[in-house]
Amino acid sequence: MLAAARWLRAYSPAWFRADLVAGVTLAAYLLPSGIGDASLAQLPPEAGLYACLFSGLVFWLFCSSRQTAITVTSAISLLVGSSLGEIAGGDVGRFGALASCTALLAAALAFIAWFARAGAIVNFISETVLIGFKAGVALHLASTQLPKLCGIKAGHGDFWERMADFLAHADQINIPSLALGGAALAALVAGRIWLRNKPVSLFVVVGGIATASFVDFGGLGVKLLGEVPSGLPPLGLPAVSLEEVRELLPLALACFLLGAVETAAIGRMFAEKHGYRLDSNQEFLALAGANMAAGLGQGFPVSGGMSQSLVNEGGGARTPISGLVAAGIVLMVVVFFSETLRNLPQPVLAAIVIFAVVGLFKAKELLRLWRLHRDEFLVAMAALLGVLGAGLLRGVLIGAVISLVLLIRRASVPNVAFLGRIPGTRRYTDAERHASNEPIPGVLAFRPESGLVYFNADHVFDTVLARVDAATPRPKLVVGDLSNAPFVDIAGARMLLGLGAELKRRGIALRLADARSSVRDMLRIEGVEKEFGRLDRSTTLADVIEAFDRGAGASVDAAREAAGPPHAAPGGTAAPASSDKPEADAPTGVPPS
Repeated sequence: MLAAARWLRAYSPAWFRADLVAGVTLAAYLLPSGIGDASLAQLPPEAGLYACLFSGLVFWLFCSSRQTAITVTSAISLLVGSSLGEIAGGDVGRFGALASCTALLAAALAFIAWFARAGAIVNFISETVLIGFKAGVALHLASTQLPKLCGIKAGHGDFWERMADFLAHADQINIPSLALGGAALAALVAGRIWLRNKPVSLFVVVGGIATASFVDFGGLGVKLLGEVPSGLPPLGLPAVSLEEVRELLPLALACFLLGAVETAAIGRMFAEKHGYRLDSNQEFLALAGANMAAGLGQGFPVSGGMSQSLVNEGGGARTPISGLVAAGIVLMVVVFFSETLRNLPQPVLAAIVIFAVVGLFKAKELLRLWRLHRDEFLVAMAALLGVLGAGLLRGVLIGAVISLVLLIRRASVPNVAFLGRIPGTRRYTDAERHASNEPIPGVLAFRPESGLVYFNADHVFDTVLARVDAATPRPKLVVGDLSNAPFVDIAGARMLLGLGAELKRRGIALRLADARSSVRDMLRIEGVEKEFGRLDRSTTLADVIEAFDRGAGASVDAAREAAGPPHAAPGGTAAPASSDKPEADAPTGVPPS
């Protein structure tokens, strides 16, 4: 269970200096971003610090990724802030307890996912949906932070209503607020260009606080952060009712899905780059522990943060010890130095938040989808518009549903290739992709490029029959190459029986070839072998077709013996005789074309 027990045994003392430097750099980034994300969640600034602190003290023990940083994120913070208002019924005082309870529920879901070894669940939300969702989050965020940056009252409602309200009050922009926020943004952009992977946001925070000590921003209409309580909060369960727990479950599920997908994506990226293995199930356990600690410590849901993790890696992190170091520094700030944060100007904080999530809007990715994959672009736009029009919580659910619908749609209409002979060989490949392939007189050979199961069997049946009816002249034999069907269920086997019966009414015979061992077992159980002839691992598509060529009465075995060795390759080795992807245990297998 403790991933740290594995990598600590191999820990080299020489790594500690790198982990220490990375931890200090990470803490410098976590402090302002934690405060900023707390504001997105409609929570006091200390809630973001508590979440980063307590989750960081636990996450390093369980995570299998060595560079992932646990933190509050803009996407989850916006999700929490936009969803809790309705559940709290306008009672701002209830936000904290409800947010902490959401973290505990997300922890419970992550623990269940770990216990069930459901690591593959994170793959159900496609990358295309995430591109659209994150772009929508970026625009949603801009609509919430622009009023703070410009010093005007923020509007309510969805993205479109807030932007309309912002434009309607554009004449009320507070110039000192805009100038201060613009200067902070300019400093952050300059830091991104010339001081990459340095704690520029911390410098901006310190600069804003220092400037507020000399300039009366209150008199200029610039709002400040205000009091940030010092010391640690009491640990314990939040005071929520059972009814509120039920209302929070959809929000917790959305936070868990977002956190799981983001954390797994970050972990895979670093594991591939640094050459170690990521255990997706172990990341679920790490998320469970981190969110439980955050919930008990009056924080809100956390996950792996992309920008924070990149800062951590860029700082030289070798192991999760860097995350523990960062949590220790946050602890010192919370206990001894939180008073210094009260003079932080809100336009500076808004600039930090806006800049931190600019990377969520992947304009190049959206343009690439538009140019190369129009269907995928429409999916991304559906997720984006779902966030802008229906809110973040519903946007997450819309994205998950779109991903599942896409998966089912693609699985339900697999490609059915119709085959032709490669000239001079006994190999057969997709005739539509290879125009030089020779047609097979009197024979129609097809290859379904997926398993045959209940939700795609009708598609394969209809596709083959449509091709038979369109063929001129009509074939006398239809051969099904099952080399690309890794499994066949009862519905798939009965579909083949129905196809054979329908072809028989048209005076056409059906044969099957190149079926894998598990597929042959199912076809025998369902009586397919009895109906259409023997199925074995050595009978290939070429054997069936050559038997037909030698006459309807010739057996496949006789045809194979008459044909002799398939084709001698250079050096006297017999070339394989089969279709593109036969079963692994068939000695006649050949690689795909």
